[in-house]
Amino acid sequence: MNRYETKIARMAAGTDTRADFILADAKDADMAAGISAMGRDRSMGGLSPYRCRDAYLDDIRAMLELDVVDIMLVSASNLETLMQEGAFNDSRVQPAIRANDTTDVWRGRGSPYTTQRSVPFRSASLAGAQTGLGLYSMTFNGDAEHDAHALECFRHFREDAQAHGFSYFLEVFNPNEGRIAQPDWGVFLNDMIVRALAGLRQAERPQFLKIPFNGAAALTELCAFDPRMVVGIMGGGSGTTRDCLELLHQAQACGARAALFGRKIVDADDPLLLVQAMRRVTDGDLLPDEATCFYHDALARRGWRTERPLGADRCITEATLLEGPVSMGVMG
Repeated sequence: MNRYETKIARMAAGTDTRADFILADAKDADMAAGISAMGRDRSMGGLSPYRCRDAYLDDIRAMLELDVVDIMLVSASNLETLMQEGAFNDSRVQPAIRANDTTDVWRGRGSPYTTQRSVPFRSASLAGAQTGLGLYSMTFNGDAEHDAHALECFRHFREDAQAHGFSYFLEVFNPNEGRIAQPDWGVFLNDMIVRALAGLRQAERPQFLKIPFNGAAALTELCAFDPRMVVGIMGGGSGTTRDCLELLHQAQACGARAALFGRKIVDADDPLLLVQAMRRVTDGDLLPDEATCFYHDALARRGWRTERPLGADRCITEATLLEGPVSMGVMG
């Protein structure tokens, strides 16, 4: 078994430890934002401010070589390219595909999709999937007709997954239509996730969850409800390095056992070094502020210029992280 399979098996058996925390690099953003998802071209020599597909694939190859993350989440098209060249042949990293791409993840430049009611949609075919694991996402908006339709699409996906021996993890986004008040997002998501899974047999259930961090109280409530349910968090926007590491620390303290970050990794000055700092936090070797300093010290030794000076990068700027217990260090 690869590293992810070993960890998820321990979690299912209730024998996991802190070291089994699952880290995933979400390099599936081409299914959301297209060209602008590739990250900035820091060379400043290209025709576009964004990197090309080959540079994005190079980042994935480098992350696999580093061998720190447990899951590499990519689009089906990029997985095909990587599989053809044997990138996963000797890797302990589990490949996964984005198995659906609901409209609220579409972030085409100039588009209003993120604020429109989410519409279920699926590009990838499970029949041709080159891996046995994928991400399925849903968004509940508090509208009975819409939410029932989303659950019907989820049921069709589960039937397809079972027919093809395909396992999945479930991503549930915050409401994006404005019907649910933001202070209620956390408890609304908790209730909708639990009720959506209550009718499923064990064989139909996701291997783990991926949800937004809506504060320590909401996440603790969900993690405590059923310890057999593995809860993971998504990263959200780029933020500061301290935001990234503080999110990991606080979520793990609430009971989360997985993290799947995309923009926080791709927009970092050094994505490879950042995931090493992330692992130092989840393993308990460093607190978030210490890990931020570790990250900057390593960059300074290489002579790299950072987008933010250390003082600014040690600040917590995300509101939900300031609401709960904050580890020792500098706050914004």
